[in-house]
Amino acid sequence: MPISAVDAISPAFEHAKQQLFKPLRFGQWTRLAFVGLLAGELGSGGGCNFHVPQNFPRPTPQQHFTHAGFPAVDPAVLAALVAVLVVSGLVLGIVLLYVSSVMRFVLFDSVIAKECRIRQAWVRRQEPGIKYFWWKLLYMLAMIMGMVVLLGIPLGFGFAVGWLRNPSHHILPLVLGGTVLLFVLLLFILATTVIYVLTKDFVVPQLAFENINAIEGWRRLWPMIKAEKGGYAGYIGMKIVMAIGAAIVIGIASIILLVVVGIPVGALGLAAVVTGKTAGLIWNVQTITLAVVAGCVVLAFFFYVIALLSVPAIVFFPAYSIYFFAGRYPALRAVMYPARPAPEIPPTPANPPEMPPLPPSAEPIS
Repeated sequence: MPISAVDAISPAFEHAKQQLFKPLRFGQWTRLAFVGLLAGELGSGGGCNFHVPQNFPRPTPQQHFTHAGFPAVDPAVLAALVAVLVVSGLVLGIVLLYVSSVMRFVLFDSVIAKECRIRQAWVRRQEPGIKYFWWKLLYMLAMIMGMVVLLGIPLGFGFAVGWLRNPSHHILPLVLGGTVLLFVLLLFILATTVIYVLTKDFVVPQLAFENINAIEGWRRLWPMIKAEKGGYAGYIGMKIVMAIGAAIVIGIASIILLVVVGIPVGALGLAAVVTGKTAGLIWNVQTITLAVVAGCVVLAFFFYVIALLSVPAIVFFPAYSIYFFAGRYPALRAVMYPARPAPEIPPTPANPPEMPPLPPSAEPIS
């Protein structure tokens, strides 16, 4: 029997509690944090505002060490280096996209079985992971094309009519057009995000149980959504509310972690820089490499601890989608609610044994 989005919260919460705390196993938490991070279940947001001064101060003699040891770079070499970095970034992005696609199924299996076994699930889930990878690649291309169209057409129109050449003379149409464009962009981002979430939550289970691709999974999911618009809308709404709450809790915990651990680490880094400067060290290839490696180690440590803090959310949200979808997808329901075998009834013998004769009745006492 399908359950509502609200009713799915309680079994998902109980599932996460059973998997994570009964018993509490540090190894399971570590593996789940690793899988959730690579699967993209660990979400974080933030912004950085960089202030660039208009008048750059002239370097003092004490600041000369920061650029000492840097020879002049040939523009051709610099262009080649930039090209290599761009290509390497694209290749790395595609590799991470493939890894996250397979890890989505590893996380799905880990929540179903209440046990995270990365190696076995990685080997077993290659085929559906590749299918999901191709869908995510097409999804990203569609996102990029959509953004190009939505931004390119208004910008081209603005240049054609002269609004962007003399913006001070066309403030009203620019403001109105920018407002409409912002609204359309928000709708586009919202729609594509909902498509991605529904694919991750309800198409991935179909790929895990059946030999189909994501397009076929959507062809089967769409009639379910049309037949139960309110139920799926409630699911999206509840997930948004719970995701905001989880993000706030994890964000507060991350800030506390940053304050508690970041201040001592920053003090050690500053002390190392001052000590190196006193010892006469300059910024060269060796010292820059050492600083980058140290920064990467510290950053990896922060990601690891934040992922550990996020393990309850990493388990709860997939469990929430599983319990909601189990009543609507028979293959998943059969795994989550296996039928109990009927009790065995002993067979009736063909020739029942004869009852022993009754003992003779006692003679009455006269």
